[in-house]
Order: sequence, then structure tokens, then C-alpha cells
Amino acid sequence: MGKHRSRLKILAKILSIVSANNGARKTQIMYQAYLSYKLLVRYLDDLTQAGLVRCENGTCYELTSKGKVFLTRFNEYSESCKFVEEQLDQIEYQKSTLEEMFCQGEQSDID
Repeated sequence: MGKHRSRLKILAKILSIVSANNGARKTQIMYQAYLSYKLLVRYLDDLTQAGLVRCENGTCYELTSKGKVFLTRFNEYSESCKFVEEQLDQIEYQKSTLEEMFCQGEQSDID
């Protein structure tokens, strides 16, 4: 693995699990989000306090309307990040191409 997920990505993952299942229990969220129980409880508490999820019957978490808005905005943000990363990759490729051209020019001057 090696890469750590950001807090926002973890929160969005939990919300998407709850949304996709029209409600979810802790165990289901824990396994699908790849979280330890301790971390799961912390994130669920944060989401509940923020009003993004609510716990029904003490066992099932449901997405609130505020949670739906958050998830929609996160998905838009995520798409924007993906677009910017693709643009940065393209710029980096152009830079390396220019550097290669410069280095080849120096080689031909030496010969």
C-alpha cells in the first residue's frame, strides 16, 4: 500500500458506503472502508456530530441531507483533483521532453 488516505477521503468513503446501502451497520462500514474499529468509532462520532449521518435504533447509520450534499461536493472536488493531476502529469511530460531535447543537443555539440 504505502499511501495514506486523507481524512476527507475516509469520511467520503464512509458516507458513500452508508449511501449505497441505504444505511449501514458499524461492521459493514468497518470492513468496506478498511478501518479498525477504533478509527471507525472516531470517524462515525465526527460524522454524527457534524450532522452528516445519524444513528437509527442505535445500530444503523443513515445519511442526512447534509451528508448527501457533502458527498456530492466531495465527488466534485475529487473530479477536479483528478483533472488537475492529469494536467500536471502532462506538464511534467512536456518538461522532461524538453530536458531530453536539450541534453541531446549538448551531446551532438560534444561529438
